[in-house]
Amino acid sequence: MTTILDPTDERVPVHRELTPRPVEITGKVALLDISKPRGSVLLDRLEARLAERMPGVLLQRYKKPTFAKPAPEPLRQEILRDNDFVIEALAD
Repeated sequence: MTTILDPTDERVPVHRELTPRPVEITGKVALLDISKPRGSVLLDRLEARLAERMPGVLLQRYKKPTFAKPAPEPLRQEILRDNDFVIEALAD
């Protein structure tokens, strides 16, 4: 069993199950820049590497308006609707 700590409130532990991981990545992958400094640099390099190693995967870029708040609901819905996987870039 894996323990996941939720940094928003540890007073009441929440039990969460990990989603089973696929054997391979296929389809569409969202690359989400959360708007932290240098996040786009990380995603640029990651996008280039993924394009080399998985040429059949469609990579789509998205960006949150600010790292200080969760992604707006319309952006989350768009990513969910149009993609099979999400990679989120956290960098400083």
